[in-house]
This record gives sequence, C-alpha cells and structure tokens, in this order.
Amino acid sequence: MFTDKVHIFVKGGDGGAGCMSFRREAHVPKGGPDGGDGGHGGNVVLEADASVSSLIDYRYKHHFKAQRGTHGKGSRMHGATGEDLVLKVPVGTVVREYSEESKQAGELIADLTHDGERVVVAGGGMGGRGNIHFVTSTRRAPAFAELGEPAQECWVELEMKLMADAALVGVPSAGKSSLIARMSAARPKIADYPFTTLVPNLGVVKGDEYNFVVADIPGLIEGAHEGRGLGHEFLRHIERTALIVHVVDMTGGYEGRDPVEDYRIINRELALYADELAARPRIVVANKCDVPGVEDNVRRLKEEVRKDAIEAAGGNEFADGVDEASRVFEISALTGKGVDALIHATAAKVHELREAAREKQDAEVQYDQVWEHKRLQRDRRFTVRKLSDGVFRVEGPQIERMVVQTDWENEEALAFLQHRFDRMGLEKELIDAGAVNGDEIRIVGRAFEFESADDRVDIYRELDF
Repeated sequence: MFTDKVHIFVKGGDGGAGCMSFRREAHVPKGGPDGGDGGHGGNVVLEADASVSSLIDYRYKHHFKAQRGTHGKGSRMHGATGEDLVLKVPVGTVVREYSEESKQAGELIADLTHDGERVVVAGGGMGGRGNIHFVTSTRRAPAFAELGEPAQECWVELEMKLMADAALVGVPSAGKSSLIARMSAARPKIADYPFTTLVPNLGVVKGDEYNFVVADIPGLIEGAHEGRGLGHEFLRHIERTALIVHVVDMTGGYEGRDPVEDYRIINRELALYADELAARPRIVVANKCDVPGVEDNVRRLKEEVRKDAIEAAGGNEFADGVDEASRVFEISALTGKGVDALIHATAAKVHELREAAREKQDAEVQYDQVWEHKRLQRDRRFTVRKLSDGVFRVEGPQIERMVVQTDWENEEALAFLQHRFDRMGLEKELIDAGAVNGDEIRIVGRAFEFESADDRVDIYRELDF
C-alpha cells in the first residue's frame, strides 16, 4: 500500500526529578546538600532513510513516546537520560505542525531531502536540578529540589513527496505507464482504460552518461488543481522534480479528444496548482506516433509548443533557448520508436538542472536549529487573561512548565518559583491587566493569591478597576 500523508502524535520523555538530600557521614556533623539531578527525557526524532519507501508504518499507529529520564539520588548520583525515539521516514518527507482540533496543517518544521537528515519534533523534558544547585551565600542548606520538566508533545503532519528527477505527466491513458516501463525496469499496471495508475511509480533510467529517476504520475484531469480526480494527491509529487516530461496522446484516446487541448489543460492545471510549476523546465512528448493518421495532430502540437516557447521568451522567437524549448519528441512507447533519443535528452537536461541546483545547496538550512529557535521564542511568551472579577489566568509553555516542576508542598520551592516569576516580568503583566492584591491567579491546575508591593495595585483598588 502506498501512503503519502499521515498525522501522528509525538511526545518526548519527561525529565526525572532532582533529589533533595544531605550528606550523612560519620564525623561530618553538618554535611552539605548532595542531591543529584534527574535525567533528561529522550527526544522524538524523525530521520530520513533511503531504505523506507512509504509512510505505511504510521497508517495504523499514531502515538509515539520517548523514554523518560530517571530520578536523581543522594551522593550526587544523577539520573539516567532517557533514550531517543527515532522514527524513520522516506527521503522527501515534509514535516509540518498539525492541529488535531481544526484538522489544519501549520508551520513547516522540516523538509527532509537527504538520507540521514534529522529533526527533533518533540524534545524531552530537562531533568530537575538537585538541591546542590540552590546553594547561595544566604541559603546554605536548600531543602528543596526541582521536579522533572514535562516533555514537549504535539501532533505533526508527515507528507511524502517523491524524490524523482523527472515526472511523467499527462491526461489519463496518455501512455505514461507504458513509457516508464519502456524506459526503466519499473513494471506498473498497464491497461486500456483511464486511471489504471492510482499511485505514483518510480523507475531508474540508465542513460549513456547519466542515470536519473523518473516518476509516473497518475493521470490528471481538468480541475485537478482544485482536487478533482485526487488532483492534489498527485500534483504534490511533481513539486520535487527538476524536470516535467509532458506526455500527449496523439490519437486522442478512445474518447477522440483533441491532443492540443489536452496539452493546454495540463499546462493550465500545473500553473493553477503552483506558480513555480508553470516555469518548471519541461520536455514535450508526442506519444503513439506509430498509429496512422496522427501527422496533423503532431504538426498542430509542435506549433502550440513553439508558440508557448516564444511567449515565455517575451515574444522574441530568436531568443536563446526557444528552439530547445520548442522541441517535441515523437515516440511510440509501444514499439520503442524515438525512446532512446528521449532518454538521452532527458538525462542531459536532468544533469544540467541538478548541477545548477547543487550550487544553491552550499548553505543548507539547519532545520534543527531554526525549528528550535522558533520553538524557544514561542515557549517564552505568555499571556494574562481576565476570566472574571478577581480571577486571572496565565498561559504560556515555559511558565506552565515552571509550575509543574515545582513541589507545592515545599515553602522554599515556592519562594524560588516566585523569584523566577519576577525575572520573567509576570507581576508587571498582571498589574497591567488590572490584577490587585487578593485576586486569584490560575496557572495550569494551580491557583494562588496575588500579592504585590507595587503602588499601582493600590491605585487600581481605589479606582475600583
């Protein structure tokens, strides 16, 4: 089964709790703190693997969780780090954020186009710090430690786009499957009815000097850019290819279609789906030229292709590249006529395009760094919302994790949390939102009474805000 889009829920491992402990040794009457740190939780990592051909492994299993870190112990014994969970995906997988509620894909996380490329989609929680970290000049014996940090969790969308050098496109029954079978060792299903091909097929073609990978894309129909005939499912696979090989049935098929109109329809659908596809380099192939009586259709198609090439050159028919772009390959996938010349031209063009693209890959995007930077920026943000008179809710990933990490039965731990809130500017934001002393502040599942020495709080009370 070919699966090219799935949604999965990923959760890193929670961090282990830090330990609150003091040295207890003979002849050491006042041993200092020696609580060890909790271990970090494991990450959920997506890795592109050339040996994986589809996303079938994620069709029925949708939830994945990494190993949690273990708790710290006394004698400065730190907890073990949880193992990362590495999920293998095909090369060419696009990873995006996904909202399970709205069923909409969000921001791009990574585009895994190279074998072995990785991205962390759910980071493990940091291990809680043991009490050895909270010693200060005034706090010599801290009787508290941090709990482990909750791991990141989210839904992500995995979308596989074929990594092919050239894509065979055309209307149903144009002969694309027959052509890929003639060009390569691929053996797709071939029959004399439309939509025989329901999933893309890949084939490796060996040219005289260069080899290339060709994809047989299922037939497109008018309205494909709007999703008709599974248009979106098929069109996405063309986006990756360097070259489009447009196959046109010169006989018009059993419906007696106009080959030139078929050519126009496919060009229009590609342009409407994505602007860059309209300018993508392409080779036009007139197929089934072994059938008698197609000469006039071939002549008309060549005129149409040349007209398009001149238009693309700004109306100058003598511009460089017009003659090359006007070339139409007359072939027969059935008999093999003209296929060798097509393979040679396609291989040369693919090599030229790939060499040009390689120059732009020197400064590759480090997705791990970019995604982590964006995630940290979002984590630091928090909002203050007034729920009702005297009740406010504070929301934000980082501030919520602080609350979860705190031992609410320990007064020293609560005092340390208050110190962290002050450094984040929470009190200022609450006052700006209209909070006064005695109001209830809610964060995650906790609630506490607001207390501030700021003069504005008393002013708000006098004005009855």
